[in-house]
Amino acid sequence: MITKYAKLIKDSRIKRGLSQLDLASRLGISRPSYIAIEQGKKDLTLGEFEKLSGVLAISFEEIESGEIQNYEKYKQMILAFLRLDGNITKTKLAKLLYFADFAWFYTNLKSMSGMQYRKIQYGPVADSYFRIIDEMFDRGEIDIKQTKDGAMLISQTRSGAKIDLSEINNGEQKLMKKIEKKWESKKTSEIVDFTHKQLPYLYAQDNDIVSYGLFTQENPDEIF
Repeated sequence: MITKYAKLIKDSRIKRGLSQLDLASRLGISRPSYIAIEQGKKDLTLGEFEKLSGVLAISFEEIESGEIQNYEKYKQMILAFLRLDGNITKTKLAKLLYFADFAWFYTNLKSMSGMQYRKIQYGPVADSYFRIIDEMFDRGEIDIKQTKDGAMLISQTRSGAKIDLSEINNGEQKLMKKIEKKWESKKTSEIVDFTHKQLPYLYAQDNDIVSYGLFTQENPDEIF
């Protein structure tokens, strides 16, 4: 059986200029054993997971999911939604990104950004969402204003408008437009309540990563 993380490990090794022998030595296993892992014929032990995470500079969750998180693409997805809607509350934007990643996974068995989403009080949110929003604000790519009711309203700046969205292909842009259109008139609280009723959120423990796989049991027509 081919393990889902085999290709990710191979691609990450090559990207970092490591040979199969190099990585085998760092894992403390033989080269044939490592090759079996890279070919998807041998599963990783927990200890090997931890060592690979450090050597390849990718998270345990990325190895487990078989996807590397594409931070640059995730930033472009943020800007893409802001260009469609103009002003979006911080919480609603997080949910639209969740819909985009999980809806894309529904038909392609891979998310747009590769981000891992965690179960928190306000629904599934990418681990790096708040950090990335702060970084984009500090760089002047987005503006954040607090409304009278305390919500944080996000919009793109002139600097942000100049950023190319080349990481997002036409099919992904089309899906994001459908998602934005579906939810543009909904209040943030309505969207949060909706995500709380979905299987990925219901089946995850508090602060745990939510499952992309469970999303395939949802009705995509409710998302876009």
